[in-house]
Amino acid sequence: MTDPTDPLARIAAALERMAPPPLPPTDWNAAPAYVWSGATVLAVRDLRAVSLDRLVGIDAQKASLAENIRRHAAGLPAHDALLWGARGMGKSALVKAAVAALQAKDAPIALVQAGGGPDALATLPALFDQLGIIERRFVVFIDDIGFDGPEASSAARSLRSLLEGGAMARPGNVRLAVTSNRRAIVERHMSEQDDPLNPRDAVDDRMALADRFGLSLGFHACDQDTYLAMIAGYAQAYGLHFDTEDALRWSKQRGARSGRIAWHYVVELAGRAGKVV
Repeated sequence: MTDPTDPLARIAAALERMAPPPLPPTDWNAAPAYVWSGATVLAVRDLRAVSLDRLVGIDAQKASLAENIRRHAAGLPAHDALLWGARGMGKSALVKAAVAALQAKDAPIALVQAGGGPDALATLPALFDQLGIIERRFVVFIDDIGFDGPEASSAARSLRSLLEGGAMARPGNVRLAVTSNRRAIVERHMSEQDDPLNPRDAVDDRMALADRFGLSLGFHACDQDTYLAMIAGYAQAYGLHFDTEDALRWSKQRGARSGRIAWHYVVELAGRAGKVV
């Protein structure tokens, strides 16, 4: 029996009272989306996603990803997907929009966003362990992944193992959707090409990670007509009017044309007009 007058016992009891209560088990059927921190799960009650028809200039990519996720939601064979390429061209928006579109049709699917750094990837087996026993389909979304520095190779190998062939590969009711600004995912340096002990092995090893994805979709910088079409689509949806020269001036000031730049311009238009978007 613990002596209540023991100072150490009193300190231990005080710390126990101060400790937060354990988190309740996650209800993986209750929300349209979740955020996995590696230690905790946050349920997202409202998955805010743009409608698929407003994503302009990426029609082929949109059709491929939407069909792939539809198959997954239906319990059919589907791929892990890598969306790579130019910044601001709708990679992340497309993943969320494709899942939200199926949820609107009562498909049993949810989005789980996880971090893409080496430490976060190390926690994915624990996430898969939870998801694998749930009667629901999941898309685990890793946004803007990229491995640099001394831990890059080991992190890349861990992800490869999770995708295919490892002892703790992702369960059948889970598919990954990963976005990256480069197809090879892992940064490559010219020194790797010149190293006589490692002329192509490192490059091939890193490309092998990208090859683990059954579906690889490239997103490229848009031209002027596509940029204006993006703005026109948003403007029509929100009852806004815009001047072509003003829209082009907006993109020139930012040194780029992309879906993100187009949306920022539409937000500016709405602010000028006093409308909510």
